[in-house]
Amino acid sequence: MPVLALALGGFAPAPKPIAPTKTAAESPSRTASKSAPRAVGKATPTKATWTAANIAAFDQILADRARHGLDRVEFLPAPADGAPPVDDAARTKAALDYAGALAQGRVDPASLHQVYTLPRPKVDLTTGLSRALAKGDLVVWFDGLAPQDAEYKQLSDAYLAFSAKASTATPVQAIPSGVIRVGNRDPRIATIVEQLAESGYLPSSTDPLAVAPVPTPFSPTATTPTTAAPMIYTQAVAEALKGLQTDYGIAADGVVGPETLKVLNLGAGDRARALAVGLERRRWLARTPPPTRIDVNTAAAQLRYYRDGTMIDQRKVIVGEPGRETPALSSPIYRLVANPTWTVPKSIQNGEMANVGEEYLTAHNMVVRDGWIVQQPGPSNALGMVKFDMANDQAIYLHDTSAPGLFDRSQRHLSHGCVRVEDALGFARILAEDEGVGEAWQTAQDSGETSFVPLPRRIPVRLLYHNVYVDDAGKIAFRTDPYGWNDPIAEQLGFAKASAKRAEAQAIDIGP
Repeated sequence: MPVLALALGGFAPAPKPIAPTKTAAESPSRTASKSAPRAVGKATPTKATWTAANIAAFDQILADRARHGLDRVEFLPAPADGAPPVDDAARTKAALDYAGALAQGRVDPASLHQVYTLPRPKVDLTTGLSRALAKGDLVVWFDGLAPQDAEYKQLSDAYLAFSAKASTATPVQAIPSGVIRVGNRDPRIATIVEQLAESGYLPSSTDPLAVAPVPTPFSPTATTPTTAAPMIYTQAVAEALKGLQTDYGIAADGVVGPETLKVLNLGAGDRARALAVGLERRRWLARTPPPTRIDVNTAAAQLRYYRDGTMIDQRKVIVGEPGRETPALSSPIYRLVANPTWTVPKSIQNGEMANVGEEYLTAHNMVVRDGWIVQQPGPSNALGMVKFDMANDQAIYLHDTSAPGLFDRSQRHLSHGCVRVEDALGFARILAEDEGVGEAWQTAQDSGETSFVPLPRRIPVRLLYHNVYVDDAGKIAFRTDPYGWNDPIAEQLGFAKASAKRAEAQAIDIGP
């Protein structure tokens, strides 16, 4: 008897949506929910299509799901004792469910973010499954659903490695708080060395000259364990620590401080968890991004510019602080604005600037026009000397800054939601020349007046959030989860709820 077509089951139960940035519109875009159907078309797999060979192939496919970070999700639970065996209808539903997880993600990003406009994959899952069953090539079909790029494969391999390590490793013993500098004696150093070796920053058998036990008596603090022998924190260990700090976006000073201790207290299981979320986020994305585009990784505060598929420029950025997060959206740059004015948003005008007077406005080159505070063009303008106008209804754009010193910070989640670009004038020049409007841009910039230079072609910008990615050296780089966006995804992938690691907001300036 034919098995009725089964639409792919809904996404996992949605947690409370992540709050939008304060610059978001009242009716945010919901492009994702419209463009990410779980199954399209109709399929009528018959009993004959689930042959013994197809069943064996699908069982093996599910057994191999760990390489996608989905091993904690039960797509086809074993029947309970005394229950009837799995029938073809249940197997078809499980196949569509797993296919959807690979092709589009297990979690619907629109259920987590009130603003998510990044292009999603569109796949006819039911028709694809029906054909794969008929041809007996389930393995080939399922293998082609997940992202095929090299970065996904590298993250997948790392997930398997960290998961294996977590299953056999001794649970990490949390290192107590307290700053350690080169030359300090501290019993915690033994654990720090162990963690650095476990994470690959030190050889597993460290040179005893690098970490030397202290023969003299040591009086530990109240929060320091007394069971470990005190040791000296040497320059060699500090250099190894700088590698970890660099990978996690922490100031690479070799000092064991609060942020560094948070990372040192992460174990293999924590890293596997972050990698599983990273794999899931990449499954949300359309498989073929525009060859010419700008990708901003808001988790790492980093920008990459691709031209015809090749990365030709990268630079630091400053993005939204926690509570004013830069949203996950796709939006093109359609023009450059030389010597821009800045119209202060009402949220800032009625918030941080609620009590400013004429003296403040004059000092910051601001005037009031029709009830709006407007900052005039010039080096002190919050937008700096160039604005990259983008087409979106969230008032999000790229721009220069009057405070370039902030780019020296390792933690650059400081803005009200927009993206400040390091050496924005240099970046604008690159874009203008690439688009054939270099002379027009230079004339506009030299005029000293607010001038607009349209781009002949719109340049797509993707605002992504990847706190695990492959860096320029081909190494997997981990970052913290500054917005706390990973936890609801990890929970729906079957990981235990973790304590919040969201970064603290830092009130630096009033700029966008």
